[in-house]
Amino acid sequence: MLKDNFGRIHNYLRISLTDNCNFRCTYCMPQEEMEWMPQSRLMSADEIVELAEVFVELGVTKIRLTGGEPLVRKDAVDIIQRLSKLPVELSLTTNGILVPKYIDLLKESGVKSINVSLDTLNPEKFKRLTRRDQFQQVWDSIMLLLEEGFRVKINAVAMLGQIEDELVDFIQLTKKYPLHIRFIEFMPFQGNSWDSKKVLTAGEMLKIAGSKLDFKKLTDKPHSTAKKYKVSGYAGTFAFITTMSEHFCGSCNRLRLTADGKIKNCLFGKDELDLLSRLRKGEGVRSLIHESLAKKHAILGGQFSADYQLTQADKIENRSMIKIGG
Repeated sequence: MLKDNFGRIHNYLRISLTDNCNFRCTYCMPQEEMEWMPQSRLMSADEIVELAEVFVELGVTKIRLTGGEPLVRKDAVDIIQRLSKLPVELSLTTNGILVPKYIDLLKESGVKSINVSLDTLNPEKFKRLTRRDQFQQVWDSIMLLLEEGFRVKINAVAMLGQIEDELVDFIQLTKKYPLHIRFIEFMPFQGNSWDSKKVLTAGEMLKIAGSKLDFKKLTDKPHSTAKKYKVSGYAGTFAFITTMSEHFCGSCNRLRLTADGKIKNCLFGKDELDLLSRLRKGEGVRSLIHESLAKKHAILGGQFSADYQLTQADKIENRSMIKIGG
């Protein structure tokens, strides 16, 4: 069992397959030209599977594959097929571009839930945010996933000045489609020009939605990071991930494994322990995993307070979001 000093049991592992991505989203990757990790520093498919097996033996029951964009890895097929044989719920976060190429693999591997990152429904704004003119391809992938019976969540980063005029449009998608829209409060990471004034809180978004729609609060599952709502009679739901305005650290059950094999006990934590180097030396990694759990802070990686307005982004020690894997 993976338990930290605050009694939180961790059974959910997020594995980053790569820090590379075929988009260049401004809030995630500030520069168009990025230096990717060399292949020698990345976990190989064998190493990913071996480490995943250790985590499963220690109690992990859910694994989510992230990136960068996980499907840009040339050996993504091999990795997904092999991880699908473990006794876990396997899921994926993607920007959607490569979904048509891998749709059969995802079905055959028993993947039931897919998160698709999409911050706008406006093709021109999409082009500005991602630096790629591929909105229609992403939308077509979402429709394909629905047609093939996947549970589809859309992750939209909610930045002040960018999402307000589309908030209701996103929610209206759930009238016709069984989509689960999740608005994510803008979070601070290295190089993403975060400022507390750019945060649009869930409370503020609820006021915007409430001026146009009548909805009800749903019961959230244990360990859920999203506070869910539903418009009566609509096929889908919408939710808010309130990391900044109302953290959910008390029920955290997540661990992260970066593409270069470092374990992170918190998305915002600066502490990392190198599982990959120890694995390559032929040494066990269980003690390092437990050591990481023992170092986990009560809230927000010990880097900032619950009052996000007091957060000083330049004082936070962490990787960029794309280097962490979400």
